[in-house]
Amino acid sequence: MQAMRARRALIPGMLAIAVTVLAACGKENKPPAAQTPEVKVVTLKDETVTLDSSLPGRTTAFRIAEVRPQVDGIILKRLFVEGSDVKQGQQLYQIDPATYEATAKSADATLASSRLLAERYGRLVGEEAVSKQQHDEAKAAYLQAQSTADRAHINLRYTKVLSPISGRIGRSVVTEGALVTNGQATALTTVQQLDPIYVDVTQPSTTLLRLRRELADGRLQAAGANAAKVMLMLEDGSTYKEAGRLEFSEVSVDPSTGSVTLRAVFPNPRHELLPGMFVHARLAEGVKTSAILAPQRGVTRDLKGQATSLVVNANNEVEQRVLKTDRTIGDKWLVTDGLKAGDRVIVEGLQFVRPGAKVKATEASATATAVTAPNAASAPAAASAPGAAKS
Repeated sequence: MQAMRARRALIPGMLAIAVTVLAACGKENKPPAAQTPEVKVVTLKDETVTLDSSLPGRTTAFRIAEVRPQVDGIILKRLFVEGSDVKQGQQLYQIDPATYEATAKSADATLASSRLLAERYGRLVGEEAVSKQQHDEAKAAYLQAQSTADRAHINLRYTKVLSPISGRIGRSVVTEGALVTNGQATALTTVQQLDPIYVDVTQPSTTLLRLRRELADGRLQAAGANAAKVMLMLEDGSTYKEAGRLEFSEVSVDPSTGSVTLRAVFPNPRHELLPGMFVHARLAEGVKTSAILAPQRGVTRDLKGQATSLVVNANNEVEQRVLKTDRTIGDKWLVTDGLKAGDRVIVEGLQFVRPGAKVKATEASATATAVTAPNAASAPAAASAPGAAKS
């Protein structure tokens, strides 16, 4: 009986010990409180940027002259090296001159005879030995003989086929011994002036309208003195050293392509540019004030393909913004909607946060966000000088 009472007295104590042990175990197994994630941000500000456009185009010779014979005959000599530079007036071919020399000598003889007759009749008409009509006919015959002699000498000169312009000469389509004729459809060869050289580029008419509208609304300012300056990128991705200038824009739109042709002219002293080369011309569109440039590292795409950014608001909470982007400028996106000056865009730690989460934001250093700008920005085509393709 006493033993039972002793056991009953021990039960409350054992329960108290068990509760204490369980409470201690519970405290030990409870996970620690989660830490607020840290992120790096870039605070956006209004910037003034010069917008340019990359337009596709092809090079075209400054002047092109197709060399054709102006008299009939056999080619005796070719007097140039194919692919070489020739000067204006340099002889290129020699056509057999024999028949033209004979014709010129005959015309000279006829001219001399008619001149003597006209002079004799001039003296005799004063003595009334010949009529005035005979004198007039003699003078007319002299003038006609003079014209015939001039034409004969011109044809004789045409047996020397000369270069009409200075430039680079192409291949010859005829050889010595070939018969050529005046007015033939096939050119003997072609001479092209390569310095300077034209670059013809195309700009969508829709881009032209957009840029003119933005200029009229004040959203874009004219680029000033550099508006007509053009830079060139070659097929291998290198930049052409010489700067060109915009010459003119077509006054009509090509109905088959919906584009306008712009022509620029470039110095080409080393003949690096050859006609027919595919190039990209970079032209200034205008100056955009209050532009928002978001670092590329802070812009991602969602499942719908929309550009988005994570922004830290005033309560240090993460917000997701859907953006509208225009183009890349260096290592940044030009944003037209979705962000404003003062927004803090997350550029580091994106993988650790989600919209609505509390974060600890610190400003990212400039060197941490800098990325080397690409050789060719994905820009729309230009207008006042040119346009660009939307991102």
